Amino acid sequence: MSIVEQSRQDDVLILTIQNPPVNAFGVGVPEGLHAGLDVAASDDSIRAVVIIGGGRTFVAGADIRTFDLPREQTPDLRGTVDRLDRFEKPTVAAIHGTALGGGLELALACSYRVAVPDAQLGLPEVKLGVLPGAGGTQRLPRVVGVQRALEMMLSGTPVRADEAAQLGLVDQLVQGDLLTGAVQFAREHADARPLPRVSERQAEGGSPEVFAAARAGLQKTHRGQLSPGFIVDLAEMAATQPFEQGWDAEARLFMQAKDSPQSRGLRHIFFAEREAGKIPGLGKDTPQTEIRTAGIIGAGTMGGGIAMNFLNVGIPVTIVETSQEALDRGLSVVRRNYENTAKKGRMTMEDVERRMALLTPTLNMEDLKDADIIIEAVFENMDVKKDIFTRLDGIAKPGAILATNTSTLDVNEIASVTSRPESVIGLHFFSPANVMRLLEIVRADKTSQTVLATSMALARRIKKVGVVVGVCDGFVGNRMVHRYGDEARKLVEEGARPQDADAAMHALGLPMGPFEMSDMAGLDVGYLIRQHQAKVAGAPKPDGWLDRIVEQGRKGQKTQAGIYDYPDGRKPVPAASTDELLSTYRQEKGLTPREVTQEEATKRLVYSLVNEGAQILDEGIAQRASDIDVIYVYGYGFPAYRGGPMQYADEQGLQNVAADLERYGQTPAPLLKRLAEEGKTFSSYDRERTRG
Repeated sequence: MSIVEQSRQDDVLILTIQNPPVNAFGVGVPEGLHAGLDVAASDDSIRAVVIIGGGRTFVAGADIRTFDLPREQTPDLRGTVDRLDRFEKPTVAAIHGTALGGGLELALACSYRVAVPDAQLGLPEVKLGVLPGAGGTQRLPRVVGVQRALEMMLSGTPVRADEAAQLGLVDQLVQGDLLTGAVQFAREHADARPLPRVSERQAEGGSPEVFAAARAGLQKTHRGQLSPGFIVDLAEMAATQPFEQGWDAEARLFMQAKDSPQSRGLRHIFFAEREAGKIPGLGKDTPQTEIRTAGIIGAGTMGGGIAMNFLNVGIPVTIVETSQEALDRGLSVVRRNYENTAKKGRMTMEDVERRMALLTPTLNMEDLKDADIIIEAVFENMDVKKDIFTRLDGIAKPGAILATNTSTLDVNEIASVTSRPESVIGLHFFSPANVMRLLEIVRADKTSQTVLATSMALARRIKKVGVVVGVCDGFVGNRMVHRYGDEARKLVEEGARPQDADAAMHALGLPMGPFEMSDMAGLDVGYLIRQHQAKVAGAPKPDGWLDRIVEQGRKGQKTQAGIYDYPDGRKPVPAASTDELLSTYRQEKGLTPREVTQEEATKRLVYSLVNEGAQILDEGIAQRASDIDVIYVYGYGFPAYRGGPMQYADEQGLQNVAADLERYGQTPAPLLKRLAEEGKTFSSYDRERTRG
């Protein structure tokens, strides 16, 4: 059976694309469309053609898996679009579900577009480091105007068909059966001549000021990225040049963007996020617990943020604190966050009240007895957490999931104080918990498959990217960031300024460097962790330069003073007191400062992440190198267009990474060294293990 089915309703030929699950423009689709157009062209009784998607959508875009194929093996979207644009009979794209990327480009090449009101239309290519490559940059500005086209292409955000109709992107909304409405529309326009061709229109609103503003805006929204600049350039061509010139330039720039490390990085993360949901031993038949209610212990920054995730999807939350003052303060922060969102127009005040009504505050832990999941979100102290879990064991109902939000502590030790360690799991949310998409799901030794499967499903339900990790000090993300922080401190001890280390990471595309991140998180957090680790190891009290800053009462942004000063509360300003402290510290320790280049700082910092990641992978704490990349992109601000630290290392060449580690005094992890010697990559390591 052909991927594109042909059928007729009297004088209208219907071409139905059947390429489930999302009708991607893959192998067989262009061949099927050309075959249908051949029939329509050769049969005088066919007056118009309707192109529609079978199943739940029109065409959700090109098949990304074909991007790495040789050009001659990729489905010919441009050739299909070009033929539609030149076709001598009216063509109607009938849109339901989504018309994204190549799907919208296909529709734009048709004479007309009709759609059901809730269909989604957009060009999201920028999210994969590429650009619309089949006329989208040239046709969309000619239909909706330059300004709106730029907004759609640079954000990648689709619009609903009812808005698209107002923009002129959809010619008619169909309220009833889509195919019936499309065929009727096709008949009504079957005799239209000349045919409306988007390629022959003029793009409106393309003033020099619009393009200047767009380029200036890229410095804030897409700094360092290749494809957004290409999109602006091509939109300008749509407004100022004949269609054919823009069409040819688009093809050239698409290939340049597609073959760039940035696009490879973004495509890597696209697939890595989907792979992260695949857990060996878990299947569709793994039983799950239904989560109808949640309990949270702690109404501080983390507890309140975690609560919002549940409230946002309609799950009632009971939140516990030890004092009325702390409880009131926590609730007021949650309300203020929601009201600020409402002020920005992203929700109504009715939405605010509806969500707040789902939140029940209490000072009594016994009120958690009916919760399906209870998440502990108190500060990082093992004794406190064990005391809470001991109490929860006697309160929580049978089958309830008992979760800790610990960022570093041993989940096995926490679980050991309960009579049901199979019900205990780590759910490590990232701050701010109501914003950050990452959720590290920490599987303890005795965590049941049901609890793990339920936690993964819950992550998706509350719109988080869940990544399963094992138990070790800091799990994956924070264990790596601790090593990164150690290297950053060494750089400063050797002569770099804190702002130099931060600037090195800005150059790579991270919004924050190691010291800006430490100040934002609170220097006292790391201080307490170091104190705990020294106590457990029986080591002397830590006395690093960062410890001394904390002991001066400088804890970061929250005290308006940390490594940096914060005169306005948020923006870091280099602190003279830090320079003085460092000078004294270096003298005491006998350290002679030297110049550290930005290249050295960047390599040492990033490769320290990579090296620790390789060790974590070798120990089985992470399932895949790509899981580590997902954690760093969604939890730590590593630029998605770099693909995460492990993908970045692959791009640099593991031989080069290993050599630089040795050059700067670090010992490559055994796995990294072996892969480098064998000429392999972390990606090939993942593939080999998947096949195995």
